[in-house]
Amino acid sequence: MRILCVGDSMTIGGAGDHTWRYRLWRHLRDGGGEAGAVTMVGPRHALHEGSTEYGDPAFPHEARAHLAGWGEGWLHHSAVIGDVVRDHRPDILLISLGLIDLGFYTNAEQTIGNVRRFLADARAAAPALRAVLLPVIPNVRAALDEPFAAQCARFNELLASTVAELDTPASPLVLAPQPAGWSLDRDTHDGTHPSVAGEHRLAAAFADTLHAAWNIGAPYPLAEHTATPQPA
Repeated sequence: MRILCVGDSMTIGGAGDHTWRYRLWRHLRDGGGEAGAVTMVGPRHALHEGSTEYGDPAFPHEARAHLAGWGEGWLHHSAVIGDVVRDHRPDILLISLGLIDLGFYTNAEQTIGNVRRFLADARAAAPALRAVLLPVIPNVRAALDEPFAAQCARFNELLASTVAELDTPASPLVLAPQPAGWSLDRDTHDGTHPSVAGEHRLAAAFADTLHAAWNIGAPYPLAEHTATPQPA
């Protein structure tokens, strides 16, 4: 099973971060069965600004593979996803995008246009591709900027209806839930980017969806990781 993580700054992470990609990889690696055969794929391996200083230096280079970038959203990834899918042959896409688009580039309706373009090009490259899509998680700007919060809510409505419309038996699409109990104070370190607890909650949202939709891996033991403050 080949998995490609697609995202923005919340997915790529910065120097010293473990990233939710790492948390998910460890969970799937330790899950046994089909999960033990999971391979992370993608054209990039570094953190923001080219850093290779992951929180766990033992995170294998090959497992660091992804398609994520600081300041990159649906607008940017829709232009390259077809080539990436052809080159790296993922079976499943795990996608966390939209906040940066709504914040800087496009409104909700325009962003959904790029979602459609992204999915069409990805499927053209791999007709049996599966995908899990995470709704936008409102950040500190949404807490202070009512029009921006409305755009986030509108996009999430459109994303849910688009996923339902475009889902097919041949190429299933699944909408992941918002990360359980997300708190800006606890789950981010700056109002947007995930803290250690936030990394676990993001990983859990994807892991639980993979398990529920396709029996991949196991439910994420979130309580083990978030019941008390976690070390880095």
